Amino acid sequence: QVQLVESGGGFVQAGGSLRLSCAASGSISEISSMGWYRQGPGKQRELVATITPGFNTNYADSVKGRFTLSRDNAKNTVYLQMNRLKPEDTAVYYCYANVLSFQTTSHYMYWAQGTQVTVSS
Repeated sequence: QVQLVESGGGFVQAGGSLRLSCAASGSISEISSMGWYRQGPGKQRELVATITPGFNTNYADSVKGRFTLSRDNAKNTVYLQMNRLKPEDTAVYYCYANVLSFQTTSHYMYWAQGTQVTVSS
């Protein structure tokens, strides 16, 4: 099986920073894209950021310039550095990874448990 475990959420004041980490483990052949979705109160789930094995990144317009996504391919880990946080960033953040395992022939999207980020005004 494949498991994703994320950490780093918490409570911060507006303008503060948090760093989320997400590590994949298990029967992994290779991982293509990794990143985060988030879902705030009363909002639809949205893609925050995604990164490829070649380190190409895409960001939601709402976080561009404030958030930075990176990955360590050797550790199967992705990091989301969140700076200048705003109250509208408050959400549950869900890490994902598209994984090809040794037990399958296609990539499958795996999800971490989610971590709460709360930004006070």
